[in-house]
Amino acid sequence: MLFGPRKTGKTTLLRSLFPEAMWVDLLKTDVRQQLELRPADLREQLLSSLPDTVVIDEIQKVPDLIDEVHWCLENTKISFVLCGSSARSLKCETAGLLGGRAWRFELFPLTTRELGKDVDLGRILTHGTIPAHYCSDHPDRDLKAYVTDYIEEEIRKEAQLRNVPAFFKFLEWAGRSSGELINYANIGRECGVSPKTVRAYYQILEDTLLGFRLQPWSQRRERRLIETEKFYLFDCGLTRYLKRISHLEPGTDVFGHLFEAFVLQEVRAFQSYRERTEPLSYWRTSTQMEVDLIVGEMDIAIELKSSDHIQPKDLKGLRALSEEEKPRRKIVVCREKRARKTEDGIEILPWERFCAQLWDQGL
Repeated sequence: MLFGPRKTGKTTLLRSLFPEAMWVDLLKTDVRQQLELRPADLREQLLSSLPDTVVIDEIQKVPDLIDEVHWCLENTKISFVLCGSSARSLKCETAGLLGGRAWRFELFPLTTRELGKDVDLGRILTHGTIPAHYCSDHPDRDLKAYVTDYIEEEIRKEAQLRNVPAFFKFLEWAGRSSGELINYANIGRECGVSPKTVRAYYQILEDTLLGFRLQPWSQRRERRLIETEKFYLFDCGLTRYLKRISHLEPGTDVFGHLFEAFVLQEVRAFQSYRERTEPLSYWRTSTQMEVDLIVGEMDIAIELKSSDHIQPKDLKGLRALSEEEKPRRKIVVCREKRARKTEDGIEILPWERFCAQLWDQGL
């Protein structure tokens, strides 16, 4: 099972990996309508031809096909690749299938390893890393179409929204506050819905792979810690568009927030592709001391700074953390040109070097 946000390249990847497979494309209206009316048509068609491999694209559009796939797995030697841009409608249907029979993978937007020599930080933060958007000369047009054609139409159908205007107002707030602590009550007041509804809206964004929550480090020691989660959209370009920022300037808060989201997404993609399971969290005290990313059980502490010159004040969070925890590595990822190390062991790494080390050696 391969999931990923729209336009990240799932279909292109699968056509390359499985060129001889039988293909069931549920984006085709006639195919989808036929299988919606009679899912058993899939089983009967497969039994007549017995292909080695079947790819079902956009499986979430006809969830009832899961039962037919399950039957074929039990009674034939056919292998299946199920592809989709949302796991929301499949949560219940796939419970049995996932029990030892299905491997789940996720496809992310482009990573620095995939971009190689073409990696451009300004372009990443402005355009985002959805392949077509990163290469586009008109990213705002593409992002507008992405929000209008996909988010508005697809999510409305997928989530069966009752209050569509409130959700779209929420979506703008989710973009503007991406990377910040979630305040369900405040967002609810702005959108005219209850905090419970706001929680449900965030769950929709997670289920449709448009964002993720970063949990706070919760193993208390001496300091009082913040226990509120953060939320990030999956793509910097989408975040910038929803923030209504047309021009990014280094040194601004928005630039810093997008830089933080970019590096965090790079780490998430690495973990997923290398099948690493260490939890990700952040550490923040009630006195505003903060470390942006904790990997594992305080194995690695990473501060994300978009500055091109790291100063002692930028290390306060890592040093405060070190007073009560003993992370194996302490890293600042930034825009400095050269790597260096402080006397107390904090590694200051240019973002390019950090990303190269990540993909070459891991953390």
